[in-house]
Amino acid sequence: MAKKKTSAGTPATTALTAAGTAFTVHAYEHDPAAPSYGEEAAQALGVDPARVFKTLIASVDGGLTVAIVPVSATLDLKALAAAVGGKRAAMADPAAAERTTGYVLGGISPLGQRKRLPTALDASAADHGTICVSAGRRGLEVELSPKDLAALTDAVLAPIARNS
Repeated sequence: MAKKKTSAGTPATTALTAAGTAFTVHAYEHDPAAPSYGEEAAQALGVDPARVFKTLIASVDGGLTVAIVPVSATLDLKALAAAVGGKRAAMADPAAAERTTGYVLGGISPLGQRKRLPTALDASAADHGTICVSAGRRGLEVELSPKDLAALTDAVLAPIARNS
């Protein structure tokens, strides 16, 4: 496991550096056969899966929305819709998610996206001093405080995850 305080050159780390936010980059060897990107990251980094968050893109009332939930949980679409003031939510088309964020699936970061989208961060993030989210490519995570993540993404903190 590599730990660095460098920008690693992704739009996410560039945005963190530009904002002057404290963060740590964690790199690991991504296994293309891994069934879950998030669980792979937690295991490779030796981090509690409750502290590793996945970035999901959903469609809420026809508009794309970012949901950030622990890899050990699943997204509650009804709760997400309510958190961002919508009525109905469904998972976004993967191609639309990649096109809009500028990232590939398994490497979508909530930071440094092409287009700023409404964002909801699961309330459980506040239980941790730091959490890990994708740094913008498979095999690269960034660790930062949940407060900083919420501030940088204008995220609403809400209970949007349910245990798997």
